[in-house]
Amino acid sequence: MAETRTIENNLIVLKEYLVGSPNESHMELKTSKINIEVKDGAVLVKNLYLACEPYNMICMRKPIGPGISRELGSPLTGFGVGKVVESKDEKFKKGDLVWGMTGWEEYSVIGNTQDLYKIEHTDVPLSYYTGILGLPGMTAYVGFYQICEPKKGDRIFISSAAGAVGVLVGQFAKLIGCYVVGSAGSKEKVELLKTKLGFDEAFNYKEEQDFNAALKRHFPDGIDIYFDNVGGKMLDVALLNMRHHGRVASCGMISQYTLQQAEGIHNLMTLILKRLRLQGFVVSDHYHLYPEYLKLILPLIKEDKISYVEDIAEGLESAPAALVGIFSGRSIGKQVIAVARE
Repeated sequence: MAETRTIENNLIVLKEYLVGSPNESHMELKTSKINIEVKDGAVLVKNLYLACEPYNMICMRKPIGPGISRELGSPLTGFGVGKVVESKDEKFKKGDLVWGMTGWEEYSVIGNTQDLYKIEHTDVPLSYYTGILGLPGMTAYVGFYQICEPKKGDRIFISSAAGAVGVLVGQFAKLIGCYVVGSAGSKEKVELLKTKLGFDEAFNYKEEQDFNAALKRHFPDGIDIYFDNVGGKMLDVALLNMRHHGRVASCGMISQYTLQQAEGIHNLMTLILKRLRLQGFVVSDHYHLYPEYLKLILPLIKEDKISYVEDIAEGLESAPAALVGIFSGRSIGKQVIAVARE
């Protein structure tokens, strides 16, 4: 019987289930062996870059039924960029660069390659495929263009505007001639939005005693589009400040993820009185639009018509601190973990 070929593999595993806010003690760096002889239809990938996202935290909660939670001791998962080391899937060959769902580890066996994408454009940084050319980019594109249906002159408010999705939505809006205001959690982020990313205005929500007053200050005539990344109190107040026939894209609820009891929304009557449309969306329902998105975004990147901000942490061992950082407000733009540089 032939000997199984294995290699050493470092990985970040779930040590404790998450209750409340994440901290580094919920995760642990371990070393194990991985079989490099993959089964038919699978690929072995060397991970190069991993994305830190709210999705990771959702996976760390104790499962209460069928869902996406992880078992204790299993590696965290998320979107990343990698290089194919072994392949028994005819769509991929050894040496191909790919992006998609992978493990928080040095090497991953990916059995379901349906949502694994071959990288055709390598004249941009590979790390971009964790962000502007990956899930956050597609999320911004679908949420803004498909869900919000914007038009020139619209007044647009974006919460968590300095995050990986918000920075792109704001710039897409400016490109078509909209008035754009973003909220963020630090003075540095506010300055970034106004100076580098072209937002008309921005404010630090942590310094605002009254969200309603803040929105009325920036939108005296009301909001046409609210791109919501936070939910909670900001969503509740934004509904009061919407213009008739306004659109709300519900992209995320990051203000609620660490709460054991979610906050309620009290101003839903405005949906009726102002004829509003509030729509949630999941970007995976729209992956068929990815080629269309690339046609839009690649020229914008290469012609420097859009700015993109990354916060890169070096080494797999830095992953726990990097993930905690996106919920404590330390990161700006897309938080990326560089596992290897090919």
